[in-house]
Amino acid sequence: MNTFSFISESIIVGQNTKYPLKGLLTLPAALNTPVPAVVFVHGSGSSNMDEKVGKLTPFKDLAEGLAKHGIASIRYDKRSFAHGLKLVMDKHITITIKEETIDDAILATELLRQDPRIDPKHIYIVGHSMGAMLAPRIDAEGGHYKGLILMAGSPRRLEEIMMDQNQEVIRTTKGLVQKIVQKQIDKFSAMFDGMYELTDEEAKQKKVGNGVTLYYFKEMGEHNSSKYLDQLEKPILILQGDKDFQATVEKDFNAYMKLLSGKSNVTFSLYEGLNHAFVPSVYGQITKAKQEYGIEQHIGEKVIGDMATWILTHSSIH
Repeated sequence: MNTFSFISESIIVGQNTKYPLKGLLTLPAALNTPVPAVVFVHGSGSSNMDEKVGKLTPFKDLAEGLAKHGIASIRYDKRSFAHGLKLVMDKHITITIKEETIDDAILATELLRQDPRIDPKHIYIVGHSMGAMLAPRIDAEGGHYKGLILMAGSPRRLEEIMMDQNQEVIRTTKGLVQKIVQKQIDKFSAMFDGMYELTDEEAKQKKVGNGVTLYYFKEMGEHNSSKYLDQLEKPILILQGDKDFQATVEKDFNAYMKLLSGKSNVTFSLYEGLNHAFVPSVYGQITKAKQEYGIEQHIGEKVIGDMATWILTHSSIH
């Protein structure tokens, strides 16, 4: 590992748009030539630029760790975090993944390309969780990255993953609580029945909650990552913790393996004992996620080092 220190500069993604986002550009302190860089893309829900959940800050850990290896990065508040109410109240849009995530990731990428300290030919996307599921589409719709890093993602559809997570919650409850949870989940599941047979307009009329309609899921499912991944020839790095209870090895990592095994552009890395946030698993149960993420931990050098080595190798920097 190089002994670079790092610097961070405040930036605004989407400076002149309706939804400007605060962010940080993190750079190696020693800059002699333009360096490779990554754009971080959040998982589901509202997250700040560090992707903070409980006492964990995955994107901060990765940004500072990669900078020490000579790799720059950009991270920013998610639109639903910075402008949640404004986004929901906007009468001119029906919220989809495009408005929530894709547009801002592409704007952040363009900021990197315009910075003379960044090598514009060696910009990578690092998607975590749902961000990993969206990364191939972001690449296709304007990101045009050198390579993709998919952390704890899945080639499956979002609603399938959510239903599996719900079933895991049922499995870990008992008695009356289990019956109540089962009833709530059955109602939730019923919303997706026949979803892909609906017209777009019909799906837009069915509200799911938090300003989101069924069209959010339909539109995302119709642009599933497997559609893009199978065609990609550029480098792809797929990372997974074997104690992840949100995107599992059995159903998600193995689905990537089945889809992409044998492709020379794809590298798979499985980390023993790590959870969805790539820190050591504590409780290992989805019903104890809040407690697990409430313990301060940081992504270790093994994950950061592997990611940095992969980026530098594909950037022809030794």
